[in-house]
Amino acid sequence: MGIRITLALCVLACAHAARAEVQIYDVEVVHSYPHDPHAFTEGLFYLNGYLYESTGLKEHSSIRKVQLETGAALQKIDIPAQYFGEGIVNWGKNLISLTWKSHLGFIFDLETLKLKGQFHYGGEGWALTRDDKRIIMSDGTPELRFLDPNTLSETGRIRVTLNGNPVKNVNELEWVRGEIFANVWQTNLILRIDPASGAVVGVINLSGLLKQSDIVPGQTDVLNGIAYDAKNNRLFVTGKNWPKMFEIHLRNAKSPNASFSGPSHGSK
Repeated sequence: MGIRITLALCVLACAHAARAEVQIYDVEVVHSYPHDPHAFTEGLFYLNGYLYESTGLKEHSSIRKVQLETGAALQKIDIPAQYFGEGIVNWGKNLISLTWKSHLGFIFDLETLKLKGQFHYGGEGWALTRDDKRIIMSDGTPELRFLDPNTLSETGRIRVTLNGNPVKNVNELEWVRGEIFANVWQTNLILRIDPASGAVVGVINLSGLLKQSDIVPGQTDVLNGIAYDAKNNRLFVTGKNWPKMFEIHLRNAKSPNASFSGPSHGSK
């Protein structure tokens, strides 16, 4: 299933690139860092020198503050066992998190990770990111929701499309230099999305990023997790139960001299 999705998206992207400005990228690894191979990564962001990561699966979901260089969790809280943890984002002094199918989100103190409140939403919760004015949420459909950061109520939506076709399974999100970067669940692709229209303007192919020798059958899962260090223009990616976090540099696969710096299967 994952292979078919990847091929279909690549065919769409390449066909569209012939007529428009959708760019196809591969990547160069700038550096690799340790990553907890038991962290089923759902959400990821970089803030003030640290990574913040949320993990999924019922009875195993958590939120943690992670030291990039070592992969060590400096702070960690467990999500109540009945919930499947999903995406996270920071806003002001808060860290906001989603759950998959419980229609329930949590608000934590960013510094202490102590629970401050809850909120509700319809549909599934998959991922969160933000620009300077809004929180952006994915729910597994082609649509991205915009949320008011103070009330967490929905203020609008866009539909993610590639060559006019809706793209489902839009997963982990990251705001990168005015665009939304998004994993597509069960693929090795990251999409660059225009936040005004929802149109895909670039497709990043990360096939082969994790070496076969680093894959543990029955444990290592799909690519998921994007974080951007805006101050130092560094882009990080990882996956569910991956042993490594990668800093990557994007290369235009159709024109190697053009570049953009910075920026299997299982349970959801």
